[in-house]
Amino acid sequence: MQSTPNIDQFVPESLTKFAYQTFQEGKKVFGFVHKNLSNQLTEMAIPERKGIAKPLTPETLNLLQQRLAKLEETDWQDAQTGVYPASLLFDNPWSDFFRYYPEVWLDLAKIWQRVQKKEYQKFDTTIDKEGYPNYYLQNFHYQTDGYLSDMSANLYDLQVEILFNGSADAMRRRILAPLKQGLAKFTDVSAKQMRVLDVACGTGRTLRMIRASLPKVSLFGIDLSPAYLRKANQLLSEISGELPQLLQANGEELPYLDNYFHGISSVFLFHELPANARQQVIEECFRVLQPGGTLVICDSIQVTDSPELQTMMENFPAIYHEPYYRNYTTDNIGDRLEKAGFVDIDIQNHGFSKYWITCKPVA
Repeated sequence: MQSTPNIDQFVPESLTKFAYQTFQEGKKVFGFVHKNLSNQLTEMAIPERKGIAKPLTPETLNLLQQRLAKLEETDWQDAQTGVYPASLLFDNPWSDFFRYYPEVWLDLAKIWQRVQKKEYQKFDTTIDKEGYPNYYLQNFHYQTDGYLSDMSANLYDLQVEILFNGSADAMRRRILAPLKQGLAKFTDVSAKQMRVLDVACGTGRTLRMIRASLPKVSLFGIDLSPAYLRKANQLLSEISGELPQLLQANGEELPYLDNYFHGISSVFLFHELPANARQQVIEECFRVLQPGGTLVICDSIQVTDSPELQTMMENFPAIYHEPYYRNYTTDNIGDRLEKAGFVDIDIQNHGFSKYWITCKPVA
């Protein structure tokens, strides 16, 4: 196993912050250049796609820059106050980047073919599709084989970082402070006895961050995709600490006892669920969470509290295959949480993401 050294011990704070800002700026530029070139090639290959996305006004672009700057400052401050080690700010899957980035471009021709033929539920004949809910059998983002192939799992984190101009990890890390605060309420439970579940853990990126922030707690992850769970096991085995327990399971039917977990997280899941599935996942989280336990949900911004970014929200499903996104942007997740029994709902916005922090009542 390998562990990332604590750079705070060797590098002055001012230099570390400059390095972090430079790192983030580099990812922003890279993401912008990649998407711009990719869009130009797509419009050449499929002329009817030209103009499918509405242009963003200078005011909107300026607002996005302000949001990203505020996100990065919050990210930096959380590292400085000890929510997680500063080394996590630089934890990037470099080996996967150099190995799989060429595959992102090679996959583009397959995406063009699916777009032209409107084949949004196409999978390789070798993939077993039995047992999955129909809503899951989609080429989300036009990904080849959806979430059911090893290549999709290898490309996912890289594609998401490009999509969010290098801010995906910073947005994921916003769950860590409220999760730690929620666990701190269990004063009579030792860290090793704490249990935290990540619902739809994917490649394990969020679990990796939780491990850095909470090195002693017992971590669990579930996901529908065996390919993504294989990738998660690979990435999580590279870091020190107890290996999280991963299971292939549906968030609508969690394979755990009632009142089992002290904390639950879910990142970038809800916009890819139909409305009834969102409610069922929330109710299952309530069931398996201990009284007093904390649930933290991270997903896309919504029209209700980010109306100034509505054009961007309309562009997203127009550019990418996201069949449930429009419904998500107007769905009242707070009402769904209350219906399940959750209380003390706190709503936050960071970058392009929205967060619901809530708990299961003690009595």
